[in-house]
Amino acid sequence: MSFLMQIHGLFLVMVIFICSLSDFALAAEPTDQLKQTIDKVIDILKNKELKKPNKTEERRNALRHVTDDRFDYEEMAKRSLSIHWAKRTPQEKKEFIKLYKELLERAYINKIESYTDETIVYASESIDGNFSTVKTKIITKKNMEIPVDYKLHKSGNKWLVYDISIEGVSLVSNYRNQFNKIIMTHSYEELIKRLRSKKEEILFEEKAR
Repeated sequence: MSFLMQIHGLFLVMVIFICSLSDFALAAEPTDQLKQTIDKVIDILKNKELKKPNKTEERRNALRHVTDDRFDYEEMAKRSLSIHWAKRTPQEKKEFIKLYKELLERAYINKIESYTDETIVYASESIDGNFSTVKTKIITKKNMEIPVDYKLHKSGNKWLVYDISIEGVSLVSNYRNQFNKIIMTHSYEELIKRLRSKKEEILFEEKAR
């Protein structure tokens, strides 16, 4: 299955994280900042005024504003493109980050809007200088546990997410492998073409709803 077909599935757990309540009582700095994001997202989703059909774009803009403040899309894009990043021109980097960010945003915002109160348990947190890993477990409605690790780095006073591992599989590594395969088999231009195509496909699906 190609990376373009995996976007929604890979971000389902990411979205559950954003829309879940925390049972972690003694949150340290990275976890505490993540919880602040969770609380803001839930407030938006519970806002009766923003639930109205004519408020869809306003609601989504509010969600983007909150999540953009916590996820470092540029760092994720850079790590996902890996060795091919240095070969890109400033304009190519700018376009790639934009396409990457738009695809991930639309994937998880669509999922956010259909959340059903899944819960999350924060198991542990480790900090090594300006890097941190927050280990969690998602508890589904069927009482299944899904281990999810969030990797963050500190930028100023903020902890930003730059990778997520779901059941031991890194989101960034997954994209890196698939992006690299497309570039080596075809070209960087083909990768961009597919990203643009996926963006148009998502926009079409949204308009058709």
